[in-house]
Amino acid sequence: MTTAPARTDLYPTRGAREVTTPRQDPVVWSAPGTPGPIATADLMGFERDGFLTVDQLIGDDEVALYRAELDRLVADPAVRADERSIIEPQSQDVRSVFEVHRLSEVFAALVRDERVVGRARQILGSDVYVHQSRINVKPGFGASGFYWHSDFETWHAEDGLPNMRTVSVSIALTENRDTNGGLMIMPGSHRTFLGCAGETPKDNYKKSLQMQDAGTPSDEALTGFADAHGIRLFTGRAGSATWFDCNAMHGSGDNITPYPRSNVFIVFNSVENTAVDPFAAPVPRPDFIGARDFTPVR
Repeated sequence: MTTAPARTDLYPTRGAREVTTPRQDPVVWSAPGTPGPIATADLMGFERDGFLTVDQLIGDDEVALYRAELDRLVADPAVRADERSIIEPQSQDVRSVFEVHRLSEVFAALVRDERVVGRARQILGSDVYVHQSRINVKPGFGASGFYWHSDFETWHAEDGLPNMRTVSVSIALTENRDTNGGLMIMPGSHRTFLGCAGETPKDNYKKSLQMQDAGTPSDEALTGFADAHGIRLFTGRAGSATWFDCNAMHGSGDNITPYPRSNVFIVFNSVENTAVDPFAAPVPRPDFIGARDFTPVR
């Protein structure tokens, strides 16, 4: 009888203590000079900082189209009752709807848009598939934020993504002000993996999508990261976009202003980095959160 060789875990996490690991993977995977929609200087900035901003990725007419589709989905009782919808604990408003590229042909077309998927291919150096998509609705007067975290920590621990070959884009459908709970990133934090302490509870996703617990960095670690890298707050008009590396330390605050902040969030993963068994969880999260369909975006 033969036994399967032990797999290598490049980024240990959810153990007895917090640990840091230098990044073992490239940030930009395409060869220098590879054609694509991202200019060389911007690609170098992404390599250095772990993020890239586009002042106007989509036009005003397109913003109106996607906002109308967001409003339609959020108002649909069937969508609200679906497990892919996450409800705010206090207000009982819809906070997020996952797998929107499957629920809506309008958002499916956005995923296929070359302005979107072309940038993902250029950064990741391969064909890509959608690991996760969602709309985030952050209405005014008390919508809760997302605490500091690395997406890759969760995607590695709970979804089984082996390597840091994943990129996210957040496309603003409302104005991102400096007061309405905007995205914050620690520039350069993507070069260090922070493995968090503590085991992953069963069905952790049911709690973590409303309030993160497992996979949350300690105050001491976050202070060290912030002292080393600083914090950048992202503002911009509706139609702007922020691309960021899967391991960038990021979060957002509560929105206590009257002004909503809504966005479309798409996660692209390389077809050469498909999910395996989770590295630090008993079972994978559901497919609508971490895809197991690796069909390339065409």
